Amino acid sequence: MTYTQIAFIAVFIAAFIDLEVLRTKLLKRKVFWTSYAIIVPFQLLTNWWLTSKEIVMYSEDAILGIRIASAPAEDLFFGFALILSVMATWVYLGRKAHKN
Repeated sequence: MTYTQIAFIAVFIAAFIDLEVLRTKLLKRKVFWTSYAIIVPFQLLTNWWLTSKEIVMYSEDAILGIRIASAPAEDLFFGFALILSVMATWVYLGRKAHKN
């Protein structure tokens, strides 16, 4: 399985968890997209630093070959999945704590 496939599967799973499992529906909320817009530049900066210094390297056979800030485009998808998962879990647990 390639990094490309894993990144897209991660996005699908994160969206499914947000919309169907935890039912936080962050993907439908402007506040999520605003938060994500704030986070993405820092992700790009970090990705650039790690990949341009060759701290993290990717096999060209495992990625599409499209690079953004010297990191594979797949990093944006994987990062999106991580951010969505963490934020959905945070909202879910916050709601659960307030019910008790």
